[in-house]
Amino acid sequence: MSTPYDALFTPGKDREPDVHTVDLALRMARESLDRCAPQNIHSYGAMMTAAVDLDFALRQLVTALDAERGESQ
Repeated sequence: MSTPYDALFTPGKDREPDVHTVDLALRMARESLDRCAPQNIHSYGAMMTAAVDLDFALRQLVTALDAERGESQ
């Protein structure tokens, strides 16, 4: 499907997150939040960086939770 924009994540095309323990994925998500919190909301570049950082951290956390529960995508 063609879109006039680049998607943040394209399943099947982009690299899936590594499977970590839930504790590690949670720590990484918290670190991502700490990195993103002080960024300038009026800066396009800072918000793009934050969006990618948070998206990947959330995907890692969901992957770890799914693995712990014995589920897969």
